[in-house]
Amino acid sequence: MSLPEIRCGHCGRKLAEGHVLVLSIKCPRCRAHNHLKAAEPPASASSHATAKDAHAWPTPHHR
Repeated sequence: MSLPEIRCGHCGRKLAEGHVLVLSIKCPRCRAHNHLKAAEPPASASSHATAKDAHAWPTPHHR
């Protein structure tokens, strides 16, 4: 199973791999601030949520 890539919303550089709840990261290439947040809270152990329910999308913020 491969992990989803997390890329800079401005320049597209790969910043990380994995699933995130909340992440704030500055791109070392273009210096854009990327803020990611899961679309839904994590599923409880009794829930039958799939991996597609927790996608995060980068939102670049420029200074």
